[in-house]
Amino acid sequence: MTLEDLRMFVAACEAGSLSGLARQLGKTQSAVSQHISRLEKELGVPLLERSGRGVATTAAGEVFRDLALEGLDSIEVGLKRVREIRDGEVGTLTITTGGTTVRHFLRNAIVGFREQHPTVNLRFIPASSTRRCFDILRLEQADLAFVTTGESVRGIDEETVVQQQLFLLTAKNDVLAKRKTLKIANLQEIRYLGLSAGTAHRDAIQQAALEHGVSLTPEIVFDDFDTASIFVELGMGHAIVPAVQAHNFVENGGVAAVLISDLPPVQVGWAYRHVAYLAAPAQDFMALFAEDLARIKELPGVTIGG
Repeated sequence: MTLEDLRMFVAACEAGSLSGLARQLGKTQSAVSQHISRLEKELGVPLLERSGRGVATTAAGEVFRDLALEGLDSIEVGLKRVREIRDGEVGTLTITTGGTTVRHFLRNAIVGFREQHPTVNLRFIPASSTRRCFDILRLEQADLAFVTTGESVRGIDEETVVQQQLFLLTAKNDVLAKRKTLKIANLQEIRYLGLSAGTAHRDAIQQAALEHGVSLTPEIVFDDFDTASIFVELGMGHAIVPAVQAHNFVENGGVAAVLISDLPPVQVGWAYRHVAYLAAPAQDFMALFAEDLARIKELPGVTIGG
């Protein structure tokens, strides 16, 4: 059993096709199959079921894939960190997060980081969901992710830094804008503008609403809160947004925000692989953000920590 055997097996599971994987890698299908066959022979059980439609993991293959992926991820992290020690300071810090998180959360940390690490390239990979951020982390394409926390994933550690209550975003002349607070039951008749399906934010809101007998089906779907705010300002409907975003949108003057008192708060924070081995620039960026929490904690509906 070799590292290349393990890498090829995990890649085959993800590709779902030996022939497709072979084309992707520029190898023959026979060469790819040899790696899988060697593992199956050594373990004494089939790992993949082969059919005309491709391949699927057996029960044993599914267990082995998850553990092999975790082991390979650890090895890749180790190789990366050793090279960083050998070559000196990390050349790039990559962070994956939602498309508008930089504007609402990370601006001050970015400015401070540029002053501390002028030679380190700072790269952001936008992702439309927390699950996508986790995928990017597991593939070692990013060092850090800023995400909605609370979803346990093998091999990913989380640190909740902010809890935010949820607010209904309305046009300033909307009748609901005059309310001090709202409850979920008051949302039954709103013209709901929601994030895309599969996002942690939308899933949490819909689950909480259903528990109160309220169905929230978006009339219009968006990929980010900033776009939703524009449509709310235009009178197209209502959006449900976390406290920090709600404060910033109201500050811009185009909308009003009303606390929804019985919606559970959303948690946001950092996700990463192997916190003990995070490179120094990643640790420094997190520390700079922690310093900026003094500003955020003063906002209505914000609680610092998990």
